[in-house]
Parts: sequence; C-alpha cells; structure tokens
Amino acid sequence: MDRTLFEEEHALFRETVRKFMTREVVPNHAQWEKDGIIPREIWKKAGDLGMFAMSVPEEYGGIGITDFRFNVVVIEEIIHAGASGLGFGLHNDVMAPYFIDLTNDEQKARWLPGFVSGELITAIAMTEPGAGSDLQGIRTTAEKDGDDYVLNGQKTFITNGINSDLVVVVAKTDPAAGARGTTLFVVERGMPGFVRGRNLDKIGLKAQDTAELFFENVRVPAANRLGNEDGQGFFQLMGNLPQERLSIAVVAVAAAEAVLTETINYCRSRQAFGRNLGSFQNTRFVLAELATEVEIARLFVDTCINALNAGTLTPVDAAKAKWWTTELQNKVIDRCLQLHGGYGYMTEYPVAKAWLDARVQTIYGGTTEIMKEIIGRSFGF
Repeated sequence: MDRTLFEEEHALFRETVRKFMTREVVPNHAQWEKDGIIPREIWKKAGDLGMFAMSVPEEYGGIGITDFRFNVVVIEEIIHAGASGLGFGLHNDVMAPYFIDLTNDEQKARWLPGFVSGELITAIAMTEPGAGSDLQGIRTTAEKDGDDYVLNGQKTFITNGINSDLVVVVAKTDPAAGARGTTLFVVERGMPGFVRGRNLDKIGLKAQDTAELFFENVRVPAANRLGNEDGQGFFQLMGNLPQERLSIAVVAVAAAEAVLTETINYCRSRQAFGRNLGSFQNTRFVLAELATEVEIARLFVDTCINALNAGTLTPVDAAKAKWWTTELQNKVIDRCLQLHGGYGYMTEYPVAKAWLDARVQTIYGGTTEIMKEIIGRSFGF
C-alpha cells in the first residue's frame, strides 16, 4: 500500500539526512559501539545540517516549522543506517518540547541556539533506582534556599547521560503534595555537586551513552526552573509523553520494516535442502504474517503522526501505538532471526544487532504493562 504521509520537502530533507548517515555515521558506528559513546562532533555536524528541532523559532536559530514528519525522517534514516547509538531521538523528539514550550524568553535565548546547533546536548533524568514507571515515587528533592534550589538525589538509565550539557531533572519540591509537588529543573554541565556515574553496560544500543547521575547539594538557580511555579512538573511530563511514545513507535515500525526487508532478501538467496529458503511454505507463511502486521502498524502510526501534527493525538492513542508496535517489533525481529538459523545468532548479521537493540523498546517510555493500564483506565472502570 502506497504511503501518503510525506511531501516533496520531506523527501529532499530525507536525502540530506541519508547522505549524512552514509558519510559520517555508517563507517564509524562499529567503533562507537566498542567505545560505548558517540563523539560530540557528530552532534555538531548534524546540527549544521538542520537536523535538530526545526520548530525552534528563527530568532533562536531554528526555522520555525512545527511538523513532526521531519522528526520522523531523521528517526527512519537512523534506523535504516543501523545507527542505534545516536541519541538524536531523545534530543529532538522528547527534549525539544520542554525547551521550546516551557522556557521563558531568557531561557530560550540562553539554551535554544546551542540546542539547534548540536553544541548543547540534552537529557532528561526521571528514572531512579527505586522509581521507574511510577514517577510519583521519585525521591530526588529540591529545597528552596534564597534564589536557588538545593538538589539532592540519584537518577539512573539516563540516555545521553555522559554527553549531555543540559539535564532536565525531575525533583520533589513538596514531598507531601504527591503529583502536585514535583518540579522540573535544568542542571547544567559543570554545576558543583553534579556527578556522572558509570556509562552503563547494556545488552543493546551499545554506542548510546546511558549513565547514572548523582546530585549532591547542587545549587540550581531559580532561573533554571522550567515553568512559572513549583509543583507543575508531573503535569508537564504527562503533557509531553504522547510525543515521546509516538517517537518510540516510529522507531519500532521502521526497525521491523528494515529487518523484514533484509530477511526477505536473505530467504531469496539462502539454500536449504537444495532449494531457496523462501520456496518453503512455512517461510512464506511466516513472512506473509509479518508483512501484514507491519503494514497495519505502519498505517496506524502514520495516522498518529498526522494527529500529533493536528494537535489531536491523545495519551491513550499514543499508548496504543507504543505498546503494540514495540511488542510487534520484538516479535518480527525474533521470527526473522529464527529464519536466519545459526547465522542469525552472529552479531555480524544485522538481524542479531537489531534483536539486541529492540528489547528495551517495550520498557522505556513506559512499559507495555503501563501502556495497557493507561488504555484500560480510559474505559472508566
């Protein structure tokens, strides 16, 4: 079925992004996986091509185009290049709304030009050792002290945790107020008491820096608080989660499509019992099932993208997209790995790397179980 989501301007942008991936990323990504981190200069090169936060107003270095389809192009080209270590998605899809919608004019002038250029890398610190999907269970605190807040706590599993220059930290400013006692702060590189822990060793996404962060009496100026008042952080987080979850769904479908295409080509050439693997009925049935489910997922996700652009994407629909596509991604890649036989277990084959990288998709951004809970609550039970 023909895809109708994009227009000519997106196709031109895709060509630019694809050339960047071919020239700057693909030849180096294997080394970055060994290093466990992406060099900062890649961010600057991507920023020079306009790959970050196109919705930032022109006065702050952007081009002022609010169209999530450009974000989708970047996501898809990263997936097609097998460049799972780039933390661009977090920066572009998750963090941009915080820095565009929740900042005042002074903060915009201070942070947005570097955000767009790739000179300021961003991260969000929500998850703690004892609080993952339950954001109301966080223990990090920020106590008001004159014109500052004193921040204490620990965060973990933070994407871009080593490279980040600006970290949006979720902290309790009124521990007794529940959801209404949470505030967001921007902690900047070099603030005394802000300590980065180890770059965590993950089973996949090897080139993506994921770290523990520690905050020991960090004095954060009130000028680094996001929003006009304390206590709104939980609701600010909830407002941005639909776009984050849709971004994860875009990754899921693009990854499933890429592995499925590679597996179909493999089955055309791989011989078993004197025949092409694709000539066996079981192979054809498996691929037919996967191709159908992936195309259905693609149509739903593209519909959600249009809804996001129109301002009508609901948290429930985003949750549906997130859980269904990420579970499907894992199913598709697992079945494709099986069709590769022993070669599928070798990390030199793309399907093996995709299998390792995919597993976290049903966990971050809200687990599958939390997504089902969100959907279930919408029935009014």
